[in-house]
Amino acid sequence: MTTTRIVVVDDQDVVRAAFEVLLATQPDFAVVGSAAEGEQAVRICRQVRPDVVLMDIRMPGMDGIEATRRLLTDPEPPRVLMLTTFDLDEHVYDALGAGASGFLLKDATAERLFDAVRVVAAGEALLAPTVTRRLVAEFARMRVRRREPDPALRALTARETEVLRLIAEGLSNPEIAARLVVGEETVKSHVSRMLAKLGLRDRTQAVVVAYESGLVVPGDR
Repeated sequence: MTTTRIVVVDDQDVVRAAFEVLLATQPDFAVVGSAAEGEQAVRICRQVRPDVVLMDIRMPGMDGIEATRRLLTDPEPPRVLMLTTFDLDEHVYDALGAGASGFLLKDATAERLFDAVRVVAAGEALLAPTVTRRLVAEFARMRVRRREPDPALRALTARETEVLRLIAEGLSNPEIAARLVVGEETVKSHVSRMLAKLGLRDRTQAVVVAYESGLVVPGDR
């Protein structure tokens, strides 16, 4: 069994301890560190090299967004799962843009927490792409952004662009395969090439790029 190494970051001692206790109940998890603020989190993560970081967004001093941004400059960065109290926290969009793999509400059930960590550790976007899509679309709608095509998108083939658009719509690989009438392995290949060409780490970042570039417009279906 592969063990996922986890660091928990939250400025509230009770919340941090609760996550640590829950995660310790799983045989495939190992909590290898914890921190109460961003600067400490970056230092600890660089020492213990976790696979996944549960990162609170709002903390005194260095917040979770800046800590995430710094960690993801490392040669082999961890996956970051942002913790938030609010479903539409205004900072979550920035966190996803900084490279976080997804977000999780602090009042999530234990099973949802376990599933989220496993999904993120496996290199996928967090659990429910439709939730991430809704959140990104909401903040893309609220903010005035230039709607110019990202030059990097020109490197994509027509099929890769289509796959990116469907990912941004919240479709999973099997759903994309059914929509395009191709095999799931073919979709996985398209996704891998698309992420590589755009220099992205996972599907969540792809959703952000799709909205930021205007490839997908909030409200479109």
